[in-house]
Amino acid sequence: MKISELKEKRIIHRPTRSYDESGNRIYNEFEYEFPYNPVHKNNETERLFAKIIDMIPFCMVFVFIFHLPIISGILLSIPCVIISGTFCEWYFGTTLGKKVFKLKTLDDNGNQPDFVKSLLRNVLCLANFYPVFTEYTSKTVAMGTRTGTQMNFSMHLNNKICKTYIVKESKLIEIRELLAQENKKAVH
Repeated sequence: MKISELKEKRIIHRPTRSYDESGNRIYNEFEYEFPYNPVHKNNETERLFAKIIDMIPFCMVFVFIFHLPIISGILLSIPCVIISGTFCEWYFGTTLGKKVFKLKTLDDNGNQPDFVKSLLRNVLCLANFYPVFTEYTSKTVAMGTRTGTQMNFSMHLNNKICKTYIVKESKLIEIRELLAQENKKAVH
């Protein structure tokens, strides 16, 4: 069993046009199976900052030891982060930046990605930095309702292509238990 094959059952309550004797609306219950999503919501910011944390040591080496301009240090640190990220995810399942945010990289089987998959997802991380613009509405007492445009980075393209997941370390036990339960069901 793979993470992408896991299902999560949810009960949805839909209102009917009928009411009971007390005047309360009667609801129908429907049970649906949704694909299991191990990734926590709004993890893009954590992943972006994790990547920046991974870049800082390399950038500092290029700027302070090799006396290169800051922009050159940033540009040269990108391939270094790709290479070091490949080895760290393959060997440890995480990088320095992901460790700070308690994130782990898993393949579709719930294990650390192999070397080739880790290399591919780290090379593809460059495609993750295209901005996605969304509108938002906020309410404040002083300003009333305000709408604006917010820029986010979509950090999921490399994971979709490689079938990998960035999950919280605390969620690892739950994922492994679900995979074990589904494997037991498949055997029987």
